[in-house]
Amino acid sequence: MISGIFIYNHKGEVLISRIFRDDVSRNAADAFRVHVIHARQQVRSPVTSIARTNFFHVKRANIWVCAVARRNVNAALVFQLLHAFVGVMKQYFGRVTEDNIKNNFVLIYELLDEIIDFGYPQNTDTGILKTLITQAGIRTATKEETTQITNQVTGQIGWRREGIKYRKNELFLDILESVNLLMSPQGQVLSAHVAGKVVMKSFLSGMPECKFGFNDKISLEGRPGRGGAGGGDER
Repeated sequence: MISGIFIYNHKGEVLISRIFRDDVSRNAADAFRVHVIHARQQVRSPVTSIARTNFFHVKRANIWVCAVARRNVNAALVFQLLHAFVGVMKQYFGRVTEDNIKNNFVLIYELLDEIIDFGYPQNTDTGILKTLITQAGIRTATKEETTQITNQVTGQIGWRREGIKYRKNELFLDILESVNLLMSPQGQVLSAHVAGKVVMKSFLSGMPECKFGFNDKISLEGRPGRGGAGGGDER
């Protein structure tokens, strides 16, 4: 089967190097970097043969995961192993990035020892691996997660731009309700429900704090009484 696995960053630097057989040396990592990663022309084939050594690689963002074999091996099986290995890393520490690989290099070596034995695939089931390797992966916050945390701390609102100004501060608030009723020909109520929504249109400058309250009491002030022209209040 395979003789080793290398993981590179976009610069061609080796992040992870694991040799399973002695028929391949660590110099093979340099050959792949020169002929594939730093090649003048883009290498489209996922299989490359260099000096009687076969390189099988998959790329995730800026990370290259490469398997090395000296023998004539089943290419489909090798790629299935590489994709399964990438999937296991995602289950442990999220996205496969350079920072996550550097922060979890000890965990990755432990996973390789459990997944591959002397170049042969053994176990790629994440559920079983987590019973053997209980170490939790270290996740590096992505740019979107960092922005979200910053917004929560600073109170920054992404859906409202800065510098909004109006000549007159106004706010229109409408409460819309609808009653839905379904009755049988005999007059029996089959279903009934009330649906409502609050619609707001704002012409407020900046980011003011607004407090709204609802009251079920209706006040009618200045309404004339029943007896004549005299003024009175009814509630």
